[in-house]
Amino acid sequence: MSNLESLALYLMVINRHIKERFIDGNDSKENIINHLPRLEKFAFNIHSRTIFFNQIYLPSNEDIKNTFASFKDNQIISCVDYSQNKKTGQCHIYSLPYTTKYYKNITNNFPGGLFKCVREISLCDEHPFEHDFFIRIAQAFPYLKKLHLTNRQSQQYKQSQSSKDTKSKEYSIIKYSHLTELDLSLVHDDYIEQFLDGTKTYLSKNIKLSVAYKSLRSITHNFTRETTRINCAKINNIYFYNGVLEIPEQFRMYFPLMKHRSMLSYFKIN
Repeated sequence: MSNLESLALYLMVINRHIKERFIDGNDSKENIINHLPRLEKFAFNIHSRTIFFNQIYLPSNEDIKNTFASFKDNQIISCVDYSQNKKTGQCHIYSLPYTTKYYKNITNNFPGGLFKCVREISLCDEHPFEHDFFIRIAQAFPYLKKLHLTNRQSQQYKQSQSSKDTKSKEYSIIKYSHLTELDLSLVHDDYIEQFLDGTKTYLSKNIKLSVAYKSLRSITHNFTRETTRINCAKINNIYFYNGVLEIPEQFRMYFPLMKHRSMLSYFKIN
C-alpha cells in the first residue's frame, strides 16, 4: 500500500459520534497522503454529514477548501449545506474531473459544472426548487438516466410557456433526452407538474415513474389535462408510492404505452 502511486477515493461518512465537523483536507492528509510517500495522483469524492448544535460557527465552503490548500495538482470543488430545522450539515467536496457515475443530495447550493460521466442524481432541499434550478441540472448532467427528487416545499415562481409575459425572459423548456427513471414519490405536487407539464419539461420515451396516485390524478385533472398529456404518453411503467385500488378508464388512453402492460391487471378499472 505504501508504494501506491495513484489513488481514486470515494468516501461517504455520517458522523454520529464525532459531531460538529466535516471530513476535510486535513483528514485526508493525516490519514491517507502522509502514509503514501509515492502517491502522485489523488482523485477524491468525499461526502460527509454531521450534527451541528453550535449554530454560531458553521464552516463555510472556503473554510473547507482552505484545508486542501496543499493539494497543488487538484482543482477542488466544495459544497456545504446546513439544515437549520434538523441542526445537521453536509459537505460534498471533490476533485475534478468528476468521474463518479452518481451525484447525491444536490441542493439549491449546487455549484454547477459539467458532469458527463454522471448517470444518476438525487435532489433534496428544505427550500423550493424553481424552474431555473432544473435548467441548471439538465445542463450539468446531459446524460442523466435516473433522477430522484425529495422536496415538500411548494414552488414560489410557477409559470408556464402559455402564460408567460411576452416581454419577460424566454421561458425555456427543459429537455431530459436520456432520462429513463424519475422518482417523484416524496415531493410537493408542484414538482410533478414541473416534470409532466410539456410547456416546462420535455421527457424522452419509455420513462419509469414513481409517484403518489392521488397527486398524479390531481395534476393531470383526472387524466384529462392537455399540457401533461404529451409527457404522460411517454411513460411506460408507473410505481404508485401509496398504492391504488381503482383507476379510471381514461387512464388507459392517457398512458398509451401502459395499455398492454400486465401490471394494469393489478388495478380495478372503473
